[in-house]
Amino acid sequence: MNKLKTILFAVCSLVLVTIGTSVKADSANFAGPYIGLTASAYGVEADGTSTSLTVSEDSVHSQKDSVQIGKVAGVVGVEVGYALPLGSAMLLDVGATYHSGEAKIDHDGGSVGAAAVSFVIDDLVTLYVAPSLVLSDTSSLYVKVGLSEADTGVTGDITTPARLSGTTWAIGTRTVLDSGIFIRTEAGISDYNGISAHGKGTTIQSSTSYSAEPTIAFGTVSLGFRF
Repeated sequence: MNKLKTILFAVCSLVLVTIGTSVKADSANFAGPYIGLTASAYGVEADGTSTSLTVSEDSVHSQKDSVQIGKVAGVVGVEVGYALPLGSAMLLDVGATYHSGEAKIDHDGGSVGAAAVSFVIDDLVTLYVAPSLVLSDTSSLYVKVGLSEADTGVTGDITTPARLSGTTWAIGTRTVLDSGIFIRTEAGISDYNGISAHGKGTTIQSSTSYSAEPTIAFGTVSLGFRF
């Protein structure tokens, strides 16, 4: 994942620098506060493990299963921000997004007889900065980096893990009309810290633990208004 983020950032930077040598446009067309509605497709992937401990009279047996877990989900949300001009062809876009919707990732432990549990990720919030390059009077290209958080929940007889936090990287374009209406398209990834939980002891032993490290790849389309 670190390699993917490095490649994405390098490609984005190269595109901005290359185009920036010849762009002649007015950043004032994009500057100012804005608000928008978003629709996103999220692909959630995670490397998951479950570890169970069985104790008998004469031995202690530990079993660890590794599984790939994933889910594709569609979510909607809102964004607000402010684009600050940094010259005739550059802006610094500062904003926040909130996505309402959930992605449920199932975890069956990978072995026969293992209890099925699920992690639920929802209410994703990202605070971001996005250096932007003005390509013309109506279009711009940007690279985004942000801090992301999400709520977590579970189904099954396991404890609820802590709130997720991570880093988001993205590249996108924004087209602004004379009326102030804009359309934004964006693609990126969010890399989160690990989820961990253990059994509550009713149907799943407290010695059984579950963990996963989720990564979200997403594509987003926004429709909004620049004031």
